[in-house]
Amino acid sequence: MGMTDVDVTKINTETGIKIGDDNAPTKIVEFINLRCPYCRQWSDEKDDLLQELVNEGKIQRIIKLFNKEKPALTKGNVMHGFVPNDASAISAIRSIYETQDTWGDLEDHTEIANFAESTLSLTRQNSEEISQAIVKEAEEANVFFIPTVIVGNQVFDQKISNEELLKLLK
Repeated sequence: MGMTDVDVTKINTETGIKIGDDNAPTKIVEFINLRCPYCRQWSDEKDDLLQELVNEGKIQRIIKLFNKEKPALTKGNVMHGFVPNDASAISAIRSIYETQDTWGDLEDHTEIANFAESTLSLTRQNSEEISQAIVKEAEEANVFFIPTVIVGNQVFDQKISNEELLKLLK
């Protein structure tokens, strides 16, 4: 299964962290895992552009922190539990990505949680229900790879150029 197998009719814009106005004309749905280097690349390369469009009221981002069972990504699942479910999520996600190489080298999930609390000053969130809903949605929609980004019926990953992205968003 690949990006072309994603069933966009099974993707919702309700579950996830909403950044921007609910009445924005365009929604961009982002399935990410905070341990994934390609998701970090997406964030590094697109966050400023997306934030500008959010500020202009042109788009709303729906960020879906996607818990994965792949051993290399389970550390990201731990960090997902510390991301607030409001506009401050962007700042938390940035600090998590900026320190990804440090906490990603920690062996124990308890150490990662302690890092989130003591080093990043994040607080554990009550996000288990949302996390389970995102995993279920991803399974039903055939979303397996991260990042998977959806605008309308277009599905893509971090390799999209800014020019191509802007065309889709406008």
